Amino acid sequence: MKKFTRRIEDFNCAHCGAVVHGDGYTNHCPRCLWSRHVDNNPGDRAATCGAMMRPVAAQPAGDGFIITHKCEKCGKTIRQKSAPDDDVDTLIKLTTQNDFIFGKQSF
Repeated sequence: MKKFTRRIEDFNCAHCGAVVHGDGYTNHCPRCLWSRHVDNNPGDRAATCGAMMRPVAAQPAGDGFIITHKCEKCGKTIRQKSAPDDDVDTLIKLTTQNDFIFGKQSF
């Protein structure tokens, strides 16, 4: 079974309304970082859920970030790489939420 299907698709973000020009690897809005639960494996469009996926955390990784998304309907979580055009301020805000999301509290 293929684990990745490249799809070049443009879309309007269902969360913030931004027009997003896909490059075949685009899986979230670069402005608000929200995604949509449409894949079982990246690019297959086989998920039946279709709900919005909230960006809940980000962790620095190499020269980018790994973003964790959580489905608002079914609760599925996925991790994916950030894109070069992602909003850096939004990514940095997500890194401050990591301790809460991953059960670490610092006072």
